[in-house]
Amino acid sequence: MFAMALLGASSTLAAAPARFDEFRYSGEDAAHRALGPGEFRNPILSGYYPDPSVTRVGDDYYLVNSSFAHFPGIPVFTSKDLVHWTQIANAIDRPEQLDFTGRRTSQGVFAPDISWHDGLFYIANTCVECGGNFVITAKDPAGPWSNPIWLPFEGIDPSIYWEGDKAYIVNNRAPDEPPRYDGHRAIWIQEYDWRAGKMVGPSTQLINGGVDISKKPVWIEGPHILRKDGTYYLTAAEGGTSVNHSQVVFRSKSLRGPFTPFEGNPILTQRDLDPARPDPIGSAGHAKLVQTQKGDWWATFLAVRPYADDYYTIGRETFLLPVRWENGWPIILPKGQAIRRKLKAPDLPSQPAPLLPTSGPISYVEPFDGPALPMQWIGIRTPKHPFYRLADGMLELDSGAPLGDLNGVPAFIGRRQQHANARFSTMLRYVPEKEGDRAGLAAVQSDRSHLFFGLTRIAGETVVALYTREAADTDRLVASAPVTVEGPVTLTIRMTGGTMAFDYAAGGATRTLTQGLDATLLSTKKAGGFVGTVVGPYHYSPAS
Repeated sequence: MFAMALLGASSTLAAAPARFDEFRYSGEDAAHRALGPGEFRNPILSGYYPDPSVTRVGDDYYLVNSSFAHFPGIPVFTSKDLVHWTQIANAIDRPEQLDFTGRRTSQGVFAPDISWHDGLFYIANTCVECGGNFVITAKDPAGPWSNPIWLPFEGIDPSIYWEGDKAYIVNNRAPDEPPRYDGHRAIWIQEYDWRAGKMVGPSTQLINGGVDISKKPVWIEGPHILRKDGTYYLTAAEGGTSVNHSQVVFRSKSLRGPFTPFEGNPILTQRDLDPARPDPIGSAGHAKLVQTQKGDWWATFLAVRPYADDYYTIGRETFLLPVRWENGWPIILPKGQAIRRKLKAPDLPSQPAPLLPTSGPISYVEPFDGPALPMQWIGIRTPKHPFYRLADGMLELDSGAPLGDLNGVPAFIGRRQQHANARFSTMLRYVPEKEGDRAGLAAVQSDRSHLFFGLTRIAGETVVALYTREAADTDRLVASAPVTVEGPVTLTIRMTGGTMAFDYAAGGATRTLTQGLDATLLSTKKAGGFVGTVVGPYHYSPAS
């Protein structure tokens, strides 16, 4: 709540604010299927919620996701049934914790891991090009979380393995030899003195390259260690986070190895399936296993739902599958099987669905009449000063940096797109005073791939306009129309798979500015990176 109070404070910027009366979202999966008794729906977190890490404390489950250079970051969820999740915090919610200045949207915090020991929650994480590896802690997972304890080792994706009263950090680092090929990485382990907050003792390389280095496996990452029946298991992602993504497993009788790969690897992938199959789920991997209080095993992992040809704008999402053990090895999904969109729920006490569901059809209205924005709202990079406030039932946005300025923070605050078929709408009260002033809705996939739809001033005339930027450093004006009626303007973006339409309403009349826009400009396939599309109010006024 500290961050929300900070961002809700008054601003000293001179530009007149843009005011938004409300924000509406509705979305439904193209392949929506009704649930039967005792079933749940994949994904369990729809939209941009990648790299899930899960842990159990008693009868409660906790999950965290990557958030890269979005702020506040590292969403923290809780559940009692592994299916219905409620966000309770953003672990990075204060500007002094991490500084994302100069970072692209797909830099920042990668692949957090959550664990618990001796009454304290731990998140191990990496801030890419903004400090390196660190640990933060909290007595209450709802926060506050501590400032980072920085750790002096190279690489990404640290996770903590607890054994008795000792802690060990396992992570992706460079191999102990010159890299043999692009993407050649290794998995290392080192003891972590959790009382002193520092690394101790020797580092040991556990995995070099991956399952079979002769086949040049790439990007072994996201490692986790667990112990079962006296055997240590190391699971990790392999193959990169795109269509060749997979999860593999190794085991050893000693914590420091040697680790032997499972002959049946990978234990999860979709890369061998026909990409033209109906309603595909792809790029599956980056899993973490958790045992329920009843002894069953489940895995959370990331995957994607393309609407066509590996195009998706919603980013990588969180999925759930049961784990079975065969001959001393865990298997999440046999080779050749497709991830199911619905299946039998875990044998756990049922709990009511949250007021705002995290998967399936979703619809909500944000009236901007509360004391602070809900924690699902995120911006781009760490704010150096407040840029929005809630006042008189409206969201007021001061001017910020332009979208794409890596050294600045745009006056943009949005919500994740969670469905390929989605509708975003807001009511805007704004008068652009000079050339280039703009306020309205922005849909942001990356610093170089985004769009703006709203009011601006062109050649001395107030217009509603659509600008796009597709893997570029400059905007392209797609369409514009004069707005001569005074009063609020309602802006609506409609997304239907691979196309988009843009409607505006003023003075009682509703018009479509343009339709049929190719939505792939917001896709990961074209924009690159690791995030999903975030849509919300935006305001920019160039310096006089």
